[in-house]
Amino acid sequence: MRRTTLIVLSVVCLTVLGAVMMTKGDEVDPTPQTYNPYPPGILPSDLSSELARVRREVTFIENEAIAEWHALPPLKFIGQPPTIQGSGYAAVRTLGKLMNFDQNISVFKNEACASCHMPYAGFSGPIPSVNLTMIAYPGSFRIRAGKRTAQRYTYSPDFPVLNYNATQGTFFGGNFWDARSTGYLLQSADAEQAQHPPVDTQEMGAPDTACITFRLSQAVYRPLFEAVWGKGSFSISFPSNTEEICETPGGAAVFGSNATPVQLSPADRARSNAVYDHWAQSISFYESSPAVSAFSSKFDAFLAGKYNMTADEMAGYKLFRGKGNCNSCHLDGRSTAPTPPPPEGTAPGSEDTGAAADTRPLFTCFGYANLGVPKNPRDAFYYQTTPDAFGFTANPEGFAYTDFGLGAFLRSGFGSAPNPNSSWTKFASTSDGRMQTSTARDVALVPPQCKSTDAPGPYFQKEFFHNGYIKSLKQLVHFYNTRDVFPFSVESGNCPAGTTEKVNCWPAPEVPQNLDMTIGKLGLTDTEENQIVKFLETLTDGFTTPYPDINTYTGVCKTGGNASTQGNSAIISAVAIRALMREKP
Repeated sequence: MRRTTLIVLSVVCLTVLGAVMMTKGDEVDPTPQTYNPYPPGILPSDLSSELARVRREVTFIENEAIAEWHALPPLKFIGQPPTIQGSGYAAVRTLGKLMNFDQNISVFKNEACASCHMPYAGFSGPIPSVNLTMIAYPGSFRIRAGKRTAQRYTYSPDFPVLNYNATQGTFFGGNFWDARSTGYLLQSADAEQAQHPPVDTQEMGAPDTACITFRLSQAVYRPLFEAVWGKGSFSISFPSNTEEICETPGGAAVFGSNATPVQLSPADRARSNAVYDHWAQSISFYESSPAVSAFSSKFDAFLAGKYNMTADEMAGYKLFRGKGNCNSCHLDGRSTAPTPPPPEGTAPGSEDTGAAADTRPLFTCFGYANLGVPKNPRDAFYYQTTPDAFGFTANPEGFAYTDFGLGAFLRSGFGSAPNPNSSWTKFASTSDGRMQTSTARDVALVPPQCKSTDAPGPYFQKEFFHNGYIKSLKQLVHFYNTRDVFPFSVESGNCPAGTTEKVNCWPAPEVPQNLDMTIGKLGLTDTEENQIVKFLETLTDGFTTPYPDINTYTGVCKTGGNASTQGNSAIISAVAIRALMREKP
């Protein structure tokens, strides 16, 4: 890219970022406007308007949840232990929904948990242009962004507490791509997951968990919280400067290394911690509800004998369980097919005549693997290398930062979280690069008007894998199929002339060690890849019953192009970006 072009694009980026700084939905955003760490091509041009769109959609669903709360009957605790008779499930799930869509929880009161996890995207990233470009979503302090894609909420409560299986020599359970939400304290990895984003410097940004308690004490739905968890929940003496503290983003130099700047007595801190635990448990219970984890897909109907797959869907299912080897990690819960393996037989591609071993399969093994995904130069985290307006530097390593995933967590490394089990540290090096095996359920869930994740559309642009490198399900299956057929020792954006990235050129893995070698050279034809995509679409909820809130998308669908090269127009050169960063003053 020529230097003159870079200058022009830099001006465009500054203009876009300024618009984002000035906008808080339809209001004025108080975040400072004097810091722009990003080179050209990272921020999408419609970021400001898209953030405002999502805010309106979040508010709509929040108001819906308020109406659901008001429709609840009076809560009555009966028996021993005291139980909310009749409406206990509805009460806790409604509370969780209210919290999930509450923007006041964030440091600048402009971002809810749902802002990065909307129903119409399978509770993952709701902004197509962000999914195409900067990967991680802007936080409450808009110029900060994380380093990974927004994982789906769907079926996350089913992931067990993180454990190490000594016999198999592998980790299973936990939540987040790197397993840092272990669930060791609440005995729920999903509940613990809900405790991270509110105090993540790159996300909702609160400097202290007590800020969440403080904001909940001011929430319109406080009466429901107290009805569920006790009227003394907010009997806390907050200091007079609490709001001043809680409207300052975490990581600010003024806090130093103090993780509890809200000065509470030991008794009040204990009450605040209990509220924060109940926050997490309520959100997790909402995520386990049919409103999120519905088991209402074509595949669920197929298991119940109420749906016959099309020829392509069934062919894809057989490939998923056989030649594609998908079922070795994304377990379908079916019985073993009744013939020997190739070359003597056709299992597991033959018809399965046995009873279903699991009528609610989660299509994951709960494990971790390094798939050899290339580094993505668009990841916004690489560029936050200088102090922001609050004196915080998110990533002093810059483009040299390597996402080691599970390995980073096990060594309590930069970019992850403290490891609560020292006996696991010795497994860090053999876990480098490993990321969570997400459920394949709802991987294709999109707004109904967009029809698909893949071009030519109409389609909703999603992002796949931990760093969003893959942009369509077709690309995802093709990567599994040909990673080792078309490997090149280059970085993204620098494939050799005569090749097309993501078609017949795969850049080098970000983490070359500990690669999963069960994929990479599967021998699937183009038709067979497409058939696996068709099967993956049968895992989308909303077939047997409507999926709640899926119609809340007010954006536009994309059209044109093809799924094989979807998003390639947005690829940028790692070499050029690195050179540009060296030129920055």
